Amino acid sequence: MRVFIRKYEIWIFLVLGPLSNLIFVQARINDMMSRSIYNTGRFILLLFILICIIKFTRGNKGIRDLFKPMLTWKVHPKWIFLCLIFPTTIASITLLLKALYFDVEYSTFFVLITTTFRGYMANLVWAFLGEVVWVSYCIRQLSKFVKPFYASQIIAVFWTLWFIPIILLGEGTFPEIPILPAFIFFMGLAGMCAFVYKHTKSGLCVLLLQTMVNYTAVSLPIMPTTGGTPTYITFAIIYFLTMLGIWGMEFLITTIKNKELIQGIEH
Repeated sequence: MRVFIRKYEIWIFLVLGPLSNLIFVQARINDMMSRSIYNTGRFILLLFILICIIKFTRGNKGIRDLFKPMLTWKVHPKWIFLCLIFPTTIASITLLLKALYFDVEYSTFFVLITTTFRGYMANLVWAFLGEVVWVSYCIRQLSKFVKPFYASQIIAVFWTLWFIPIILLGEGTFPEIPILPAFIFFMGLAGMCAFVYKHTKSGLCVLLLQTMVNYTAVSLPIMPTTGGTPTYITFAIIYFLTMLGIWGMEFLITTIKNKELIQGIEH
């Protein structure tokens, strides 16, 4: 049994993750837990299942390896800068396009939304738990078999499946989020997480990126209830296309360098 679970560890977790959340959300629907327990408990449950699987297959060393990327903090400042500005930049571009489309002043849509300190801290905790599960573990494990970009898009599928019950319940997230645009958004999220992690091997950088995504969502009117569904769809598409462009640019640069290297060897 241990050998089987160890062999298919990542896939077992990817199935159990969304399934467990479906049951957890159903428990909330049936009023079997408070809202506060539900909001953070869904992330804790996901991490708990993962830790149990790793403990069974690889012991304490596996658990230490799970959190090891969170200790990598020596990275080039450009990656910290990228993580800090990327989500807000995409949101700002979205609002600018919205202002141009409706032919109104940019300031009409670029309005900061006040959020409580507790709300910011909750989003930080959720980003941490999500980073450990989806990036430090899932993308890292899948990258052993496929390229990091493809690993990220596989994770985006299961990340969305995990999130769908939350969307349908409309609690613990923004209401009225359409599922298909949410999937596109998660493809963009996972792709950028994988890109940052590939170049830094730092869970802290990914945590910073995801925290800024959460903070941008609660601070700027880009979600369905604050900016309208078309705004959210536009934001999701731009985020995804920008992620594709970044990966495509890296692939192009790598191809050119490899070609020049081969030509140099031949000569």
